[in-house]
Parts: sequence; structure tokens; C-alpha cells
Amino acid sequence: MDDQSVGVPPTLASVAELAGVSRQTVSNAINNPELLRPDTLERVLGVIANVGYTPNRAARQLRSGSSHLIGLRFDPPQEHTANALMDRFLHTLVQTTRATGHHILLFAGAAGDPLDGYDDLLRSTAVDAFVLTDTYTGTPQAAWLQERGAPFVAFGRPWDDPEASHSWVDVDGGAGVAQATDHLIGAGHTAISWLGWEASSRIGEDRRSGWQRRMDEAGLPTHGLAERITDNADAARLAAHQQIDNGASAFVCASDTMALGVLQALAERGLSAGTDTGLVGFDDSAAAQIVGLSSVRQPLEQVAVEVVAALHDILDEPSGDRTGLVLTPTLVVRRSSSA
Repeated sequence: MDDQSVGVPPTLASVAELAGVSRQTVSNAINNPELLRPDTLERVLGVIANVGYTPNRAARQLRSGSSHLIGLRFDPPQEHTANALMDRFLHTLVQTTRATGHHILLFAGAAGDPLDGYDDLLRSTAVDAFVLTDTYTGTPQAAWLQERGAPFVAFGRPWDDPEASHSWVDVDGGAGVAQATDHLIGAGHTAISWLGWEASSRIGEDRRSGWQRRMDEAGLPTHGLAERITDNADAARLAAHQQIDNGASAFVCASDTMALGVLQALAERGLSAGTDTGLVGFDDSAAAQIVGLSSVRQPLEQVAVEVVAALHDILDEPSGDRTGLVLTPTLVVRRSSSA
């Protein structure tokens, strides 16, 4: 009695038995048909069609030449931070790709190896393209994929290579911090401290530029009012104490994580954000919404939509021109910066 007579769905093993070949040969017919002789490939595909093995995603890929999958490496979030912005981005990315007939394939990689996972997916033709989200200075993914002709779009500009020819979408961090600084200046603050990341962070320096520009335009001092620290609340707490001693009356931070550290320092001093001082973070995290922290909100939903649009263009016209797109964030004002 065969599989079909008892209503059991066909399997790779049953296809191999009916075609008189090994399981590996069936796998090759699905994933790497160029490895088989034409007569063997025809026989295996005939069995696949006859027994209805087509629901398998790989079989659909064989017929269409497309997996309809977009690969995205998803690394664990950094501990001791309030940054969960990827959740918003991923949610819209999944919804938008689904509307175009694609799906997101999340994959993991070994810590310390930014290229781990990409080669396996390329060799197996498991995905049609990639979305990159880790485009920090020194990361090799974009160049590696370009060298191999793999389609991709990056969330984040190519900091290492401003002349890069691949598609990318980014958020203007400097413009967001400028809005935050303008808001605090408008509230009457004249000694506004900047808490940002180390100088090696191009993203951090981009955000810092908005603070520097607005302070200079307003004729306000910046000397001694800027700190470059690691992105964790305790480092920000210590830096905030130092800045308060320096006379800072308000803070703009490169992340909500840092702003939460400032809140802790203010509490330790018996001060209140929004009453005794002004405070604005960056990313509009869930934590910011809970504690009433003013924060710069990145348009992550629009970023995802634009990333998918760029992917569609690349897959539709692989030789077309590639461009970058910068989106402007908005300031969400809460009680930490308004009395």
C-alpha cells in the first residue's frame, strides 16, 4: 500500500523511492537542478508533479526561479539598554513584504562573525535578497554581498563608503537631535548638555551634529557640556552627575537608555525632569512612553516600507540605478521636557 492510498502526504523519501533515486538526488532536483543529468531531473520532477509534492517551498522555488524569501540576520538585543526599535521595524517589514508576495526569513549568526549565515543562504539559493540592519562603521556585509552579486537593501547609510552604489534607507539623526535642542532652547534652557556615544560611532556623531549646530546658531556655549560614553544607563547616570556639577540645566541624549540614566541621576539629586531640568532621549522606546520621557521618534514604519520598495525595484530590474534615501524623525514631547 503506497502513501497516496492511505492519504499520507508525499515525502522526500517517497518521491525518491518512486523515482528510483536517492534522497539526495531529489534534494538536488529541488535545490540544485544543474547538478543532475537532464533525464534524471526530468524523471524526478515528473514524480514530484504526479504525487503532489508541490506544496514544499523548495519545489515552488524550482518552478518559479524565486524563493519569495528575504533574508535578515537578527542578532540578540544589547543587554542593559532600552532599545527595542527593531520590533517596530520588523513588524512593518513583515507586513509590507507579505503584501508583495514575499516573506521575511530571520536567521542567526555567530557572535563576533558579522558574515556568518549569509554564505549558507546564498549557496542554497534559499532567499531572493537580503535586508541589512547592521551598517555600522567597519561592518563588511554590504561589500561582501556586492562582491557576490547578491541583491540587498540596507537600513542605514554606508558610513564607510559615501559613494557606495547599493540601495539604502536611513534616518536623519542630526535633524532629530536638532529638533530636540530647539525644543529645549525654546523652553528657556541655555546650558544644554549632550550625552552621546564614542567618537568612533558615525551614527552617534551624526546625532551630535544636530546639537552642536543648533547650539552654535543660538550663540550658546558647548564647551564642557558634551560627554562621549558607552550606551548604558549607569554610564549616563555618572555623566549626568558631572554635567549637573558643570551647570547643565537640560540634557539631550543619543538614546533613551542614556536618558533613563539621567533620570536616575536627577532622582538621586532630588531633581525632577520637566520641572527642574529638561530631558530628551532618542528612539521613543516603550520605556520612554512609560516614564513620560520626551524622545526623538524614528519613522521606522516608513523605513520598512521604503526598504521593501527598494527591494522590489532591485528584483524587478537588477541592473537599475541604486539610490539612498534619508527620512526625517519627529520629536515626541512628554513631561520630561515640559513643566
